[in-house]
Amino acid sequence: MQHKVLEIYKDKFEKNHPKILEAITHLASIYRNQGRWKEAEELQLQVLELQKKVLGEKHPHTITAMANLASTYRNQGRWKEAEELQLQVLKLRKAVLGEKHPHTIIAMANLASTYGNQGRCKEAEELQLQVMELRKTVLGEEHPDTITAMADLASTYHNQSRWKEAEELQLQVLKLQKTVLGKEHPYTITAMANLASTYGNQGRCKEAEELQLRVLELRKTITALGEEHPYTIRAMGRWKEAEELQLQVLKLQKTVLGEKHPHTITAMANLASTYWNQGRWKEAEELDLQVLESQKTMLGEEHPHTITAVANLASTYRNQGRWKEAEELQLQVLKLRKAVLGEKHPHTITAMANLASTYWNQGRCKEAEELQLQLLKLRKTVLGEEHPDTITAMANLASTYWNQGRCKEAEELQLQVLELRKTKTVLGEEHPDTITAMANLASTYWNQGRCKEAEELQLQVLKLHKTVLEEEHPHKITAMANLASTYWNQGRWKEAEELQLQVLKLRKTVLGEEHPHTITAMANLASTYWNQGRCQEAEELQLQVLELQKTVLREGHPDAITAMANLASTYRNQGEDQEISKNKQEH
Repeated sequence: MQHKVLEIYKDKFEKNHPKILEAITHLASIYRNQGRWKEAEELQLQVLELQKKVLGEKHPHTITAMANLASTYRNQGRWKEAEELQLQVLKLRKAVLGEKHPHTIIAMANLASTYGNQGRCKEAEELQLQVMELRKTVLGEEHPDTITAMADLASTYHNQSRWKEAEELQLQVLKLQKTVLGKEHPYTITAMANLASTYGNQGRCKEAEELQLRVLELRKTITALGEEHPYTIRAMGRWKEAEELQLQVLKLQKTVLGEKHPHTITAMANLASTYWNQGRWKEAEELDLQVLESQKTMLGEEHPHTITAVANLASTYRNQGRWKEAEELQLQVLKLRKAVLGEKHPHTITAMANLASTYWNQGRCKEAEELQLQLLKLRKTVLGEEHPDTITAMANLASTYWNQGRCKEAEELQLQVLELRKTKTVLGEEHPDTITAMANLASTYWNQGRCKEAEELQLQVLKLHKTVLEEEHPHKITAMANLASTYWNQGRWKEAEELQLQVLKLRKTVLGEEHPHTITAMANLASTYWNQGRCQEAEELQLQVLELQKTVLREGHPDAITAMANLASTYRNQGEDQEISKNKQEH
């Protein structure tokens, strides 16, 4: 329709007539709303050139045309070009309209957002503080735009892990949203969810949980979302139902908007994520590939959304143990993120961490270590030594040292990690990451045969897990298994057995009988029976382990061979040589 209008105007009016400019602007706007950025950009460039000629550079319409083009660049992830234009827009709006004009403040907020997208948090923060103060003065504290400015600044604090400052603002935002919009408004619920996330990042699990339960309850009951809304269903981990709805959404998006519309691609990516969360890697992979192809076609290879799609596919390969394919993609992601975002951008650093992890999983410790050393240096420079991500980088490097048997170096780093995580200003003793640091250090002591020190830490870990986590939480079960292993190494069979029985029972309940961790728990308990000379009980369990290993693992898998060797050892102890040959034939 708009095409026809434009054609009519072209026949009727001169080239530079305002009606033609208006029609081109509207058509560009339609393309933008359909996610057809390239076509929108082409038209917007025309509009900008014509506006400059006809109206001059300082005319409000020309400045708006400039702002629209900047927005299209942003949507393509072309941050530098967007920033260039936004700086001009801001300068012109200040000169023409004054600093306190709403359009000037919007220009400031847009530029701040572009800085944020480039990981330039300090510059973003500077502008956002100005935006917030100006909006408070011009519009008042309760105006929706002022509250948005507050939420944006809180988000920037959050991205820098400045939890206290983020929390302070988020509490204000939540209070204002409740007053202005009401308790049940989607924005109020989002504010609540953001505050819960900040509590979680500070290790204040109880407060986070309380808020998350309220968020879930509100999303279930309010008319705006309801119990069957995808957000509610995903929040409850009801993946099957989420999948059903997402399939419907995807079908509708394809019919109404077409296969290449950004909303359709987003729907596809969301469905892939739901498959991923259910461990349905093949189905996730299928969709990830489609999303990637669409993003490449629509946005180009260097667009952040395309790079994210590549990273997601790499992650799906990783979860299938397809390290080579994952590595190939991760190398691309790292190269592109360095080129597009720069070496110090958080997304680039994350890409580096993912690649290091893939090297680690292939046992390529030297390459992993090389990247991890770079990572640690970058995180210290960009984020500071006490930032949670810096501490994680330290912990990962320690883990690589540990895998190379460099226990002293591992221990040195792990002690630093534990000390930093314990510090009240960073996380605190009860934070899950602090407990993990404790468990890792215990593991290093264990590998050095320092069983007493290992035991001491493992008892603390288990006690903390009991305080912080639910009875059936996997981390708690692992802590129990580790302590049992330390008792075992000290020949304290009764204490080991007591814990191993609990571990086995819990793993059967939580993971099911055929899960590798359940089978390991069974094998460990069998070994404890064997060491106490209770060969009959050991044999019973070892037969189960062997049968399960045959079912779950491929033939000739190292764990299946170990299970067979253990059973053979038990038979030998009972003098049942006949049984050994029988089992070999069956295998």
